[in-house]
Amino acid sequence: MADSASHAAARAEALRRSIEHHNHRYYVLDDPEIADAEYDRLMDELASLEAEHPELISVHSPTQRVGSRPLEGFEPSQHDRPMLSLANAFSREDVVEFDRRLRRNLAVDALTYVGEPKLDGLSINLRYEQGRLVEAATRGDGEVGEQITANARTIRSVPLILLTDNPPQRVEVRGEVVIRRRDFEALNRQRLARDQRPFANPRNAAAGSLRQLDPRITAARPLTLFVFGIGASSEALAEDHLGILRVLGDWGFRVNQRVERVEGADGLLDYHDRLVAERDDLDYEIDGAVYKVNDIAAWSELGTTARAPRWALAHKLPAREATTVVESILPSVGRTGVITPVAALQDVNVGGVTVGRATLHNLDEVHRKDVREGDTVMVRRAGDVIPEVVSVVTSKRPPGAEAWSMPAHCPVCGSEVVRLDDEAAHRCMGGLFCPAQRVGALMHFVSRRAMDIDGLGEKLVRQLVETERVRTAADLYQLSCSDLLGLERMGEKSAGNLLRSIEASKQTTLARFLFALGISQVGEVTARVLARELGSLNAVMNADEEALVALPDIGPVVAQSITRFFEQTTNRQVIEGLLSAGVTWDDPTGRQENATDDAGRTLEGLTFVLTGTLENLTRDEARAAIEARGGKVTGSVSGRTNYLVAGSDPGSKRDKAETLGVPVLDEDGFQAMLG
Repeated sequence: MADSASHAAARAEALRRSIEHHNHRYYVLDDPEIADAEYDRLMDELASLEAEHPELISVHSPTQRVGSRPLEGFEPSQHDRPMLSLANAFSREDVVEFDRRLRRNLAVDALTYVGEPKLDGLSINLRYEQGRLVEAATRGDGEVGEQITANARTIRSVPLILLTDNPPQRVEVRGEVVIRRRDFEALNRQRLARDQRPFANPRNAAAGSLRQLDPRITAARPLTLFVFGIGASSEALAEDHLGILRVLGDWGFRVNQRVERVEGADGLLDYHDRLVAERDDLDYEIDGAVYKVNDIAAWSELGTTARAPRWALAHKLPAREATTVVESILPSVGRTGVITPVAALQDVNVGGVTVGRATLHNLDEVHRKDVREGDTVMVRRAGDVIPEVVSVVTSKRPPGAEAWSMPAHCPVCGSEVVRLDDEAAHRCMGGLFCPAQRVGALMHFVSRRAMDIDGLGEKLVRQLVETERVRTAADLYQLSCSDLLGLERMGEKSAGNLLRSIEASKQTTLARFLFALGISQVGEVTARVLARELGSLNAVMNADEEALVALPDIGPVVAQSITRFFEQTTNRQVIEGLLSAGVTWDDPTGRQENATDDAGRTLEGLTFVLTGTLENLTRDEARAAIEARGGKVTGSVSGRTNYLVAGSDPGSKRDKAETLGVPVLDEDGFQAMLG
């Protein structure tokens, strides 16, 4: 029996070491050595051993990271050494003066510093005794924080036992807890899928997660710790700050890879400029750079003020957020007919740029954030991305402010505004007539797989629209040589070629014509189904939703889009203009011209969903490629979906596909399938 207990104890210790090693590889180094299933097997074995031998259970075991009961409140925790604030620099002159003052006080000609990203999260203090985590606390007022040990233990990048055989008797390790951007996006997708309110930003999410009274909630949040130094220590760890960071890395902590040794004020400013340039590419939010004298002996000589060390400085980055007032909410019509609510703001400076407008994305977002005209809001700007409203300061809402609603008719052309059943977006249905959609509608109309008018590129189309020579697709067939000769880079020969191409496009097929109209949800395959099954343009234009749903491969959403399109008088007028100009067809289905396509219908019977941004194809091009090969594209993932094609930023559709077991293709896999 004793041998059995001894063997179990030895095996449990070996499993703990192995699990912590793999935790370090996965959560700190981002370089896992084993598959998730193998890791789970190790955890299951350890949990089984501890269940059979309760005497082996230790608070430092990886099986005990989560399991505490909810707390009634946080106890105070006294730091062994105060967690001081940092003095701030807001200009380049402040940094030059910082370096000059330190060199003068130390009587040296040059100083070596360490530059670190100033992470935008929540600072914590971890106390280890004999290499084991005994207490964790927030910064608090610098002297006393809140004891959050149970929560900190759930963070996989926090070692429960230091990876060293010779740990100091007692040491405080300090760092910043953050939620990285990719984890934040995934977390918010999960919350939206559960009808929960998403977090406004990663910092708020990290701070709120770490201060949960129930550690199980903290454990479910994707928190990451980056260490930036130590507090009190029973023994010296290194002679310089970089050395301390190397020791912390060896102990199993995550040290930021953007930490650098720099020389003098010029080195500090160069480091700051590079952080500003790389800010949008980092996987975590930062609000500045931190500069520290590298020589620890100099720290004692320079000393501290009442609130900040003299040997360190925080250099703020340009602000990414600012508070302003929503003067009005305007519906903006895009080139594809999607209507985006836009907040017209009182001008405010955000990151050195004056911002007067911010996107609200769609009506669901307006209601979720509860943005109203007259509200005071927080506006955020990232790089070249359109500014967006992050949150509302409801305490400053003016009396009588009413919830905003989407207009029933397009503010540009007056056509009906419709939200299809499976879309978040509202659309103007006047696609052939709406001025806001002219360029996009015309580019689709003249494209190769639609009316196939060679020589009409986007630049020329824009000139025709801007000079008002063309208002709708029907106007293309009224162009004369004199209309074209006044345009940039358009000579007699080019004009003649273009007019001949326009004339040749009049002889087409009903399937091509229907596709060229640009009806939302109607691709080439659907257009051919409509032409084949209904046989005439009048039959398509007058079919109701019930009749359309009865056709092969046409569902309720597509049927709704088709009927709403043809209900618009302006669309019918443009179609009449096209027919009057001589657009005609003999074979309504286009069977003969598509005989080659039919021979290569490699995706026949397969249903695809597209999500995210593809590098080499637009969404329309990807849809056309699928439909040309006999496949079908739908807007939402279901059990009937055969493949999800996922580009960058795939959103919740990828999560749903993985839940349902739908195969996910990246762009390379999709291109390979297309052949």
